[in-house]
Amino acid sequence: MTAAMLVDFLIASVLILLLLAGWVGVQHWARRFAERHPEFGPAREEGGGCLFCLCRDREHCIKDFFRKSKNPHTQGGKPYETH
Repeated sequence: MTAAMLVDFLIASVLILLLLAGWVGVQHWARRFAERHPEFGPAREEGGGCLFCLCRDREHCIKDFFRKSKNPHTQGGKPYETH
């Protein structure tokens, strides 16, 4: 492993950690803003919705459609595993 590769690895690692720390800071700022301004409602937390960003309410959620589906290619809402 050369010194240049090691420097590249360290720079990439530091950048990833800074991005993650920045995202935690943004979440903290959003929660504080929501506390100070309750008229806008609570801050939306990451993971509060579904995987598919098409549904804004649980009434039209595509995950529920697949969960309740009688599709022969799914079993309990999950695709059959093929090996």
